[in-house]
Amino acid sequence: MQLFLANGDYILTHEGIDCSIELSADSNNPTAWYVNAPTIEPVRTNGWVGAVAEGGSVNFRDISFNPHGHGTHTECLGHITSTVHSVNGLVSKLFYEAELVSVTPEERTNADGSVDRVVTKEQLAATISGKNIEALLVRTLPNTDAKKHMQYSDTNPVYYDVDVVSLLNELGVIHFLTDTPSVDRESDNGELAFHHAFWNVPQEENSKRTITEMIFVPETCEDGTYLLNLQTASFQNDATPSRPVLYPLHGNEEEQ
Repeated sequence: MQLFLANGDYILTHEGIDCSIELSADSNNPTAWYVNAPTIEPVRTNGWVGAVAEGGSVNFRDISFNPHGHGTHTECLGHITSTVHSVNGLVSKLFYEAELVSVTPEERTNADGSVDRVVTKEQLAATISGKNIEALLVRTLPNTDAKKHMQYSDTNPVYYDVDVVSLLNELGVIHFLTDTPSVDRESDNGELAFHHAFWNVPQEENSKRTITEMIFVPETCEDGTYLLNLQTASFQNDATPSRPVLYPLHGNEEEQ
């Protein structure tokens, strides 16, 4: 099926590119923030078991996981505020104009000799300055399947310089998506500078913006402009599992 835009461009609904990481109850599931792997277990109660293989009438399982630590998730400012804010309902449109960019993080050597890998404003501005972008997806390089199974805890993963936020403000970005477990440094004494700047907390809180972390953009997906369908589970929580799907744009001059 073709869906046409107001400018004559169109997308093909069968060309959606899933940029999420699936949740699984094994060691292959990625983890961050020192959480254990998710669990998916049959309900066992009053002599009944929710597993057909064990004699139950149906499969009926409890799932225990942490959206921040177990894969692709979308979060709101409620992640860093004392007031309870839910991410549910913030993704209010079916499609957003989106840009995908790939970047090799810069290396910074700290005073203690440790090395950080950081995405900077200058790196992103070199490819997307002057555009009006509702959603921005950043794919960090190298981009390997290891991201789907990475145990991030205590590895000092790639993060973003807080100056990137000023660029996102200039571009009009509402939804920011990254393949890192966080936009901030793993160990920053709880400062969370990027999170605070992005949501303008505690000054004039911006409750409309979201951050999506731990995405995975396939190598076959080229940098450029897309439509983004950001699917989120209806959780009343500061974060929820999500499934970002990119749709390539076809120009109106192409054969249809």
